[in-house]
Amino acid sequence: MKQVNSRILTINGGSSSIKFALFEAGEPLKRILDGGIERIGLPDATLRVKGLNQADNFSRPLASADLTACVNALMDWIEERSGSDALAAVGHRIVHGGPKYSEPQRLTAEMLEELRRLRPFDPDHLPEEILLVEAFLSRFPGLPQVACFDTAFHHDLPRVAQLMPIPRRYEGQGIRRYGFHGLSYEFLMGELARLAGTKAARGRIILAHLGNGASLAAVHEGKPVDTSMGFTPAAGLPMGTRSDDLDPGLVWYLSRSERMSAKQFNNMVNTQSGLLGVSETSSDMRDLLAHESQDVRAAEAVVLFCYQVKKWIGGFAAALGGLNTLVFAGGIGENAPPVRARICDGLGFLGIKLDEKRNAANRRVISTAKSRVVVPVIHTDEELMIARTVCRVLGLGRAT
Repeated sequence: MKQVNSRILTINGGSSSIKFALFEAGEPLKRILDGGIERIGLPDATLRVKGLNQADNFSRPLASADLTACVNALMDWIEERSGSDALAAVGHRIVHGGPKYSEPQRLTAEMLEELRRLRPFDPDHLPEEILLVEAFLSRFPGLPQVACFDTAFHHDLPRVAQLMPIPRRYEGQGIRRYGFHGLSYEFLMGELARLAGTKAARGRIILAHLGNGASLAAVHEGKPVDTSMGFTPAAGLPMGTRSDDLDPGLVWYLSRSERMSAKQFNNMVNTQSGLLGVSETSSDMRDLLAHESQDVRAAEAVVLFCYQVKKWIGGFAAALGGLNTLVFAGGIGENAPPVRARICDGLGFLGIKLDEKRNAANRRVISTAKSRVVVPVIHTDEELMIARTVCRVLGLGRAT
């Protein structure tokens, strides 16, 4: 029989937003609602919830906008809605697992202490994620919490893909290429197997998670071969506000020419660069596509993004020794046909040929019947992946 408290809350927290979803454990998992707190740190911070029931739909301004106050507002809403007794567990997306954590695990005091030690690895995400874990532990001390690491998918990359060409002594400090978006990639691999079959999922695959955060992963025989992000999520492709792989000499140059500190440089490459930095107007691809014909800066941002994605696809095809499937996912990958078309234009030598009409209509498969490489568009769902992981780790949703 089903457990009374069989609902799973998933949390995806950051410095400026918190996304969450509520699921009913079972086969299959049932999504009850989605929500989020947006614009944390600004006067117009807002808690929004959208659910299956009309009563769950609301938008509520938050009087105090700092992260702690916003987390407390989330806790209050949980208690208002049904209290912690209705929850079986909470699953957290933890961006960085460092060299130690390669599997999702139930959060313990020991793990929380280890995550605190890992904060220098990811100062832009881990402090806020730890705060969320601590807030749930304080308000609901008996509620199981599970850490789902975004780096776990890439943990066993081939050694050549992990190594960074800096003095070897730093490897002992855990400095290596980690890769991120692992929860999305794990979900996409499962969906590819479901939609196209096991044989397709064991072929030579490039997964393109293209959104405000963007990365690519190369997979063969179901195992990761390489990924575009590195020690931090700022590496790889140009993104909404993140740069990409920059010349490291820029750090020394800007420190001399502008007296830029390491902290200021980190802020620049994470919050002022990418599509926003090149266009000087927006980090949103939709805005840039709408204005590219009138604004050369917007046009160049779009061109740069497509060019860099195309380069990485070519490089990963070489690393894989060929290509069978190219998957587009993420906000841009799923919803921007012009971007997909420009990325694939000129990749016919790899066997990629898009069907213009299918691409424009956002069909599930946008390649032609004669294309040697199948190009599907798959909606990614990190929240569902977290909920599935929580069920697996804690054994929830099974008949008893």
